[in-house]
Amino acid sequence: MNYGFVINNDTCIGCHACSTACKSENSVPLGVQRTWVKSVETGVYPNVRRSFQVTRCNHCANPPCVRICPVTAMYQRHDGIVEFDPDVCIGCKACMQACPYDAIYVDPETHSVAKCHYCAHRVEVGLEPACVIVCPEHAIVAGDLDDPSTEIAQLLASNKTTVRKPEQGTAPKLFYIGGNDAAMHPTATARTPEMFAWSDVIPLHGGEGHGGDGHAAPAPVLKKSSSGTPIRTPGTQGVPSSGPIMIGEGRMAEQMVQVTWNAQHKVPWHWPVPAYLVTKGIATGIFLLLAFGFLLGTFPFTAPAFLGGGLLSIVFTLLTTALLVYDLEHPQRFLRIVFRPQFKSWLVRGAFLLIGFSTVSGLWWVVEAGAALGWLSADLAEAVRAPAFWIGIPLAVGAAIYTAFLFGQAEGRDLWQSSLLPVHLVVQAVFAGAAALLMLGAFVAIDAEVTALARTAFGVALAADVLVTLFGEVWMPHASENAAQAAHAITHGRYRLHFWVGSMLIGHAVPLALLFVAGPVAAFVAGLAAIAGLYAYEHAFVMAPQEVPNS
Repeated sequence: MNYGFVINNDTCIGCHACSTACKSENSVPLGVQRTWVKSVETGVYPNVRRSFQVTRCNHCANPPCVRICPVTAMYQRHDGIVEFDPDVCIGCKACMQACPYDAIYVDPETHSVAKCHYCAHRVEVGLEPACVIVCPEHAIVAGDLDDPSTEIAQLLASNKTTVRKPEQGTAPKLFYIGGNDAAMHPTATARTPEMFAWSDVIPLHGGEGHGGDGHAAPAPVLKKSSSGTPIRTPGTQGVPSSGPIMIGEGRMAEQMVQVTWNAQHKVPWHWPVPAYLVTKGIATGIFLLLAFGFLLGTFPFTAPAFLGGGLLSIVFTLLTTALLVYDLEHPQRFLRIVFRPQFKSWLVRGAFLLIGFSTVSGLWWVVEAGAALGWLSADLAEAVRAPAFWIGIPLAVGAAIYTAFLFGQAEGRDLWQSSLLPVHLVVQAVFAGAAALLMLGAFVAIDAEVTALARTAFGVALAADVLVTLFGEVWMPHASENAAQAAHAITHGRYRLHFWVGSMLIGHAVPLALLFVAGPVAAFVAGLAAIAGLYAYEHAFVMAPQEVPNS
């Protein structure tokens, strides 16, 4: 048994009956959808053609949403249906990032993820999905792909079909007859601003208005005719307040491709994710610098640097955990990552790396602090120190870079699929940890050798980060259009100020220049600027790929 769908775009009339039936059958709340109809117009007036496309979960044979789910809330049944369990979901939203088709949403009532589940409750009693039953044109066909006697198998054998994004390797089982390229490929249509033929759509980022920042949509722009009568400019919401309706300059529907109707999809991850990347980099970077410096004999153990730096590392590790839990839709269920783990998910692997790192670094610091206060023997602290560093180094590196592999599982965001990302995260951890040690030196009397290592690591890592960022992540050709669009948004689009001003200027140029200025104040400002610039870059890097449409 291997269930799938065939949708005949040549016979679909865009009536939205499937969307309505899906909502009714599955009690789907307003504002989200499991099935929706996208319609696109192509051509130049009057030679315009409208095509429809029913969009939903593809029930992939190789579903990335299942692999990335940390608690098996998203799973694949023996009959090929990709199902979900809302009572198990912790609301990490990783499956939404893994889906290249925008098919998964967060239910606003249960706060768990949901999607098309092939009306499994109907299939199990011998009925067809609700969308199949209600379609007036029989444009949606469901059934067993492996049984040659079924209608769906015969349609696949006798028609030329296509699937969406085959390059992702998900092996989707939603096949289209007569798939129109303009509708099949989300980036085929320019959406600047986000204007549809029937409405101006403002993408929701968790808040109201463009980008979730609470800003209202811009006011309609009206032009006037030669007689002074207001006219409606194509692409605006305005209508004349008086006088006859007139056509503005140019031809109506003069664009070659125009989306006329589609569904909105909210951006899943927001500021806590870039913030957690920064705090994780600081925590692991501090430990790595102290551990390597001691083990290589660069400097001896000194209580102010090691106890102060170790405490900072622990604090930022706790902040990292707090941000991860805060970003969950079900924060009370976060321990399921530990007690109900799905080990293919890098969320789970990363959680155990963080637990291992925080345990080793925490126990080491407690022993050192106990010895400094006279509660424990100095011999015990000395005996624990080197083994703790040797064990902690690989755990710190793993905790620093595991996000690269998590982003690699997010197959819906092509910019994140970078083989340089593990190296990039290590470089960021080094300069973030060094920045924290330099800032600590403004308040604690740190040994000069520790400060010297921190300054050297800070400068080298910052320079390396410029090279990795510009030559590796930005200026190199990208493997897909989605990745190229996201990179363009970072360097020339909406996030250009985050990148050039926040990251390159404040986060790199200013700190590198301040390294030539002696004194703890300059070191503090340099470290603070580098961390602020790191957040600016991470914010752009996390947000930009999420705004490239997948449907």
